[in-house]
Amino acid sequence: MASLPRLQLDPINPSFLLFASSILLLLLLKLLFKQTSTRTKPNLPPSPPKLPIIGNLHHLRGPSPHLSLRRLSTKFGPIIYLKLGQVPTVVVSSAKLAESVLKTNDLSLCSRPPIFSAKHLFYNCTDIAFSPYGAYWRRIRKICILELLSAKRVQSFGFVREEEVARLISRIQESYPCAVDLSKMLGLYANANICRVALGRDFSHGEEYDCHGFQKMLEQYQELLGGFSIGDFFPSMEFIHNLTGLKFKLQETFRCFDRLFDEIINEHRNPDQHKDEHKKDLLDVLLDIMENRSKSSDGIHLTIDNVKAIILDMFAAGTDTTFITLDWAMTELVMNPKVLETAQAEVRKVVGERRVVLEDDLPQLEYVRAVIKETFRLHPPAPVLLPRESMEDIIINGFDIPAKTRVFVNAWAIGRDPDLWKNPESFMPERFLHSVIDFKGQDFRLIPFGAGRRICPAVSFGTVSVELPLAQLLHSFDWDLPPGIETKKLDLKENFGITMHRITHLMVIAKPHFP
Repeated sequence: MASLPRLQLDPINPSFLLFASSILLLLLLKLLFKQTSTRTKPNLPPSPPKLPIIGNLHHLRGPSPHLSLRRLSTKFGPIIYLKLGQVPTVVVSSAKLAESVLKTNDLSLCSRPPIFSAKHLFYNCTDIAFSPYGAYWRRIRKICILELLSAKRVQSFGFVREEEVARLISRIQESYPCAVDLSKMLGLYANANICRVALGRDFSHGEEYDCHGFQKMLEQYQELLGGFSIGDFFPSMEFIHNLTGLKFKLQETFRCFDRLFDEIINEHRNPDQHKDEHKKDLLDVLLDIMENRSKSSDGIHLTIDNVKAIILDMFAAGTDTTFITLDWAMTELVMNPKVLETAQAEVRKVVGERRVVLEDDLPQLEYVRAVIKETFRLHPPAPVLLPRESMEDIIINGFDIPAKTRVFVNAWAIGRDPDLWKNPESFMPERFLHSVIDFKGQDFRLIPFGAGRRICPAVSFGTVSVELPLAQLLHSFDWDLPPGIETKKLDLKENFGITMHRITHLMVIAKPHFP
């Protein structure tokens, strides 16, 4: 049998074989990568066009980021995705989506991103507001709710509020018939109230106030914690904080607070300063927890720096939010005489000829509470709630939110949402009469204190610290603007920070109602 002819093949060049194999491997890898990226590419929320390096930072132009964010939400929807420098960011601007962030996905979103300013001011973020989620934060939150800001503790400080409101009224009376800087008077009240409650000392007058420079310290604190520092959006380039001068300012402000706290803590530790339980301030309570109790079940033990960080939260944040709410409430009342008249009539009907408003009177002042709610709606002290950070991949409104995304809730935009509020730009307390809407974290149409696990633990304290002085101001004086000043000429511009102040002080004529 004849044999089959052999197929003769030319020998393959080894270099060609290597080249062909490499090309084939690259094609396979490209195909695999394309399939994988197509499969895993997240469905992110709508986003405006980005620029190289800075991403969407150019969209936050102007001094009021909450306004810029609202304009973007009007164009792109109530949930938007921004790349702010190196930081992936989501902003929500509707009550429905705020509920998804603050309630539905609360646990996944209850941590805080690292903020450079907070790290340097709050003893490496060991305060309540900026501490990341974990065992330590759960421990101090429990302390705040059960021991520092419980209903019983808040009630125990009633005598402080009554005394400071009386001093506020006395200061204003002294100015008549001249115009009074009401903003300054309200700032002194808010400052003295929280200082006595938190620190057991009053710095609102005399040499001590000037010596410690309280007002300057508070203003610097608010400026430094504005939340939109350019360096915070480029975490890998921390040197930016040196170039902008932010780090130096932070160190100076921190040293001022730290020296003050050291002085006050030494006073509290003086054995001759023993206080009865009902006379203890918040610093006394924290020092007692630190010094006389063993570690908690989770192994967390407070240090002196932890105590300072928590007190700074109470002191700085509590002062500013109370002042801003009272200042805006009185501004709106003076600008809306019919509302002012209605609120005064209610207070004077409930209190009668008695000159002093008592805290027992407050539950009967439905219209006054409506005024406060309307003030919170139009002028939330923190227009953009403190940012949260996703601890895992989640879905909001059908969109993918990757882990380590920074999430902002624009409370200012929600308060002026025309889909939620009739005539949203008008000051109309009547909208809250006989309404179930409240600001304690259960209704996401009104969230000046936030909601969920990260809600401000001082809601009760803050509420009564505003209600009592506002009612007393309405009862004690008849209000008007100085001659020649019209409401339409009032400067209502605000200075954006972690909270939002009016830039120009409110000057008014306060005519005593009682002879």
